[in-house]
Amino acid sequence: MLARSARLRCVPLFFLLAAAAAPGAESRPVPPICLDGVVTGAIALIGPWKFQVGDDPRWASPSFDDSEWSTIRGDLPWGRQGFERYTGYGWYRIHLFASCAPENAQRFSLLVPQIHDVYEIFWNGNPVGGDGKMPPWPQWRVSQQPRVFAIEQGTSGLLAFRVWKAPLFSDDSGEQGGFDSAPVIGSPNSITAAKAVIDYDWLQSRQLRFGESLTFGLIALLSFLAWWRNRAQWLVLWMACYALTPVLAGILRDAHLAWPYSVAMGLLQPVHSLHDVSLWLLLLWLMRLNEDRAVFRVVISLSIISIVITSIDGILLSLAWNPAWLFPVQAGDAAITTVSTLIQILPVLLVSLAIYRRKHLKPASWIVAALAFSDGMFIAIQQALKQGQRFTGWTIGDQLERPFLLIDGNAVSAATLARALLLIAIVSAVYISYRDEQRHELLLENEFSSARELQRILIPENQHRTPGFDISSSYKPALQVGGDFFQLIPSVQDPNGSTLLLLGDVSGHGLKAALSVSYVIATLRILADLFADPGPLLTELNRRLCGQMDHGFVTCIAVRIDRLGECTMSSAGHPPPFLNWRSLEIPGALPLGLDPAAHYDQRTMHFSPGDHLALYTDGLLEARNKAGELYGFSRLQKLFAATPSASEAAEEAVRFGQDDDVTVVTLAYVGESKQADVKDEITPELAPQ
Repeated sequence: MLARSARLRCVPLFFLLAAAAAPGAESRPVPPICLDGVVTGAIALIGPWKFQVGDDPRWASPSFDDSEWSTIRGDLPWGRQGFERYTGYGWYRIHLFASCAPENAQRFSLLVPQIHDVYEIFWNGNPVGGDGKMPPWPQWRVSQQPRVFAIEQGTSGLLAFRVWKAPLFSDDSGEQGGFDSAPVIGSPNSITAAKAVIDYDWLQSRQLRFGESLTFGLIALLSFLAWWRNRAQWLVLWMACYALTPVLAGILRDAHLAWPYSVAMGLLQPVHSLHDVSLWLLLLWLMRLNEDRAVFRVVISLSIISIVITSIDGILLSLAWNPAWLFPVQAGDAAITTVSTLIQILPVLLVSLAIYRRKHLKPASWIVAALAFSDGMFIAIQQALKQGQRFTGWTIGDQLERPFLLIDGNAVSAATLARALLLIAIVSAVYISYRDEQRHELLLENEFSSARELQRILIPENQHRTPGFDISSSYKPALQVGGDFFQLIPSVQDPNGSTLLLLGDVSGHGLKAALSVSYVIATLRILADLFADPGPLLTELNRRLCGQMDHGFVTCIAVRIDRLGECTMSSAGHPPPFLNWRSLEIPGALPLGLDPAAHYDQRTMHFSPGDHLALYTDGLLEARNKAGELYGFSRLQKLFAATPSASEAAEEAVRFGQDDDVTVVTLAYVGESKQADVKDEITPELAPQ
């Protein structure tokens, strides 16, 4: 498969054989090259060189007769000198002599520029050095650097290069192979100076690219930190990934590091895929198409497929140089290329879908969409034109890749400019989106703050004197606001000083549940003056809630107590209370808001001094620890057998693992002659998740 960098296309065997049999350059005698002028200087070994395809160890010997070999230049690849499309072994030979070199100047250095792809050097038949590993397990660098070798065995003799060229890529022109430019021989000092000049020129020509990578890296770091601060901001994470991929690609391909070619190119495939996937997700969020679950699932599925197949492509690339894997790799690569090419049209489809649905987007988002479309089309056309160019002869793809501007030796191409414009547009669009999202979150926080204030008003915070009882309460919402509620409503008409206590739980969580609570409590306050008994009260409350809960419901328990210890209670689908250590049985009924014809019975009982009644919402019963265990009735029975206060019971749920809002109310009957205050222990702080 072909991405933004060249990818392997294993050349069929008959192409290799045909290339091997291709006619070489003209053969003619070559006189030795005199080195008398390089005792203190250096000369480029342009040649002519004797050249022969194939491989034979005897060709390193100075006594071997190479008069029948072809003659080529040393400053051009062999693919441009009559050996087009040839891959495999090739030998270069050149005879050197120095007739007037002083005895103490018989040491020279050899500067070797980039050679495709692996090479070994011989001087008078003796190995001098090389770069990479020859077959059967070839290995070469993705970014080969010029190297310096010492020649210390005399100043006259034969210099030979044994070169191996890897199989061609699908976008190779077939013009490469062997020397890119001529080796340079000279005194150690002059070669060291020449090497320093080459290194300096390379650094100078990479200033723009290094600056671009630094900018991308800084954006990636800041974006990741912003996402880490607020991990709900997925758009910022996608921008971090998008900005990170050029940095990773530069480290693998352009940093002059000693990466083996198969390793670097194998890792580059999923890196390029991550670049594409990040852009898809950016478009998905910027054009608000992530709100469509079907589109979201399709993009996520294609993203996973892209990363998986490019990872497989990277593995195939590391196996491509083994002849036994030649055809399996070729077939797998062809299949992956087909799938990947089809997936590459995804940005076009996303932009088209946003236009079709007439999305009302900000101008910055449309600019990103337009540039992403243009960038993707440019790359697709460029790569398509380069495919098979050694057979078609087309050079348009290479021309599109050439720079149109040089800035202090730094090349600026159309791809570089398009990438920079797209990055600027993405950063602007993401910043605008992030700013708007922050404003939206601030508005939501203000709404939650208002809801919390409303809930504090609706939940009793003032102490009420309840004759004959000590009452404690504790409320711990799972979110900033919750759906639990309780009310203490003293009767102003009952001579026995009765009090109505109501504890309930609205289905759902958060702001919606909190607003439903306000409606339920407002209705309860009205009905409490009309109905003295809990059963009729819940029956009428249920009738009024039906059709008003938006498919939700309410569980509730209503208890009326007086100073004589008489207690009447009724339940609407609420967990049963505990009297001392045992659970009380109350006539069961549906939660409120489900059936307008539901009827709620009630039960009457009498307290004895010292009795302890505990009421709670299901958040206590359904607390779950890290192992996934529920708190359950057995633990609940042990908890209330110890007659804890409301806050102690609620804290137990938080320690165990709170999942839902927890409200606990406890009543301890102290007798008719005593007056006890309500112990208000409301704790509406945010509970651990």
